[in-house]
Amino acid sequence: MTEAYVYYQGKIVKEDDVKVSVRSKAFNYGLGVFEGIRAYWDDEKQQLYAFKLKEHYNRLKESAKTVNMDFDFSVDDLIQGTIDLLKANNCRTTTYLRPIVYNDALDIGPTLDGKDVKVVIYTQPLNKYAGKPELSVGVTSWRRLSNNQLPPRTKATAAYLNSALAALETKRAGFDEAIFLTDGDHVCEGSGENIFIFRKGKLVTPPPADNILEGITRDLVMKLAEEELGLEVEERSISRSELYVADEVFFSGTAMEVTPIVAVDHRQIGTGHEGEVCKQIKELFFNLTIGKNSKYAESCTPVYDK
Repeated sequence: MTEAYVYYQGKIVKEDDVKVSVRSKAFNYGLGVFEGIRAYWDDEKQQLYAFKLKEHYNRLKESAKTVNMDFDFSVDDLIQGTIDLLKANNCRTTTYLRPIVYNDALDIGPTLDGKDVKVVIYTQPLNKYAGKPELSVGVTSWRRLSNNQLPPRTKATAAYLNSALAALETKRAGFDEAIFLTDGDHVCEGSGENIFIFRKGKLVTPPPADNILEGITRDLVMKLAEEELGLEVEERSISRSELYVADEVFFSGTAMEVTPIVAVDHRQIGTGHEGEVCKQIKELFFNLTIGKNSKYAESCTPVYDK
């Protein structure tokens, strides 16, 4: 078995050398924040492109600040560490990166005032997260965490129990994924993805005020729709029933990428297959992830020297 490496506290070390105590606050209370990043392999160029590194690490720093887990490594430090890690693991396939900032203090109590903050990044091969090209989803009875419970803009490890419960419920009911509603009965997002609808010639997505994570892929989808497809994009609240009558519905996210939803709560969406808007955005998205669109070249960081 090939030896795996991780980035840990500013260095590339063997994964087996990193230990987390059973007493760690990260393990006991979920006191951590994280990111999900992809690096896309282009077989034609024999090159790996780490995607949107700066944006992801800026958000990681913001998440850490929000929960009082500031750390000293800069965004540039993390970008260079990521490149070094991908090289150390000789990643030559599309790869998922998981940076985690966590409270590693060992004392009892879910407090966030300790200074024992650690940073680790690991890698994992990952092709298609969704597992299928088109999804049937259901609205979960679990509600999305609100801003005065646990900040939705923060990718907190503890918050993903909320996502796990929603996904468990809907998958046991026969759906592929969950959709959250807010306490105000507005559509929020999936268990780990942002959501879009196309209706009456507009692309619509819930606003930050509806407790969404302000997704990096979400921002890119809106930009592609406006600048490349000439569509009007609107951030506004969406009702549950509006999903049913939309022409198209689709998810966006680092792991999910751009994936069409063809049924919601057993109601067919549009033709029951991927719509034209989703198809065009998905094509634009995948071309730029491997550096084929020079307009978005700054989004792709090549890992291997040529």
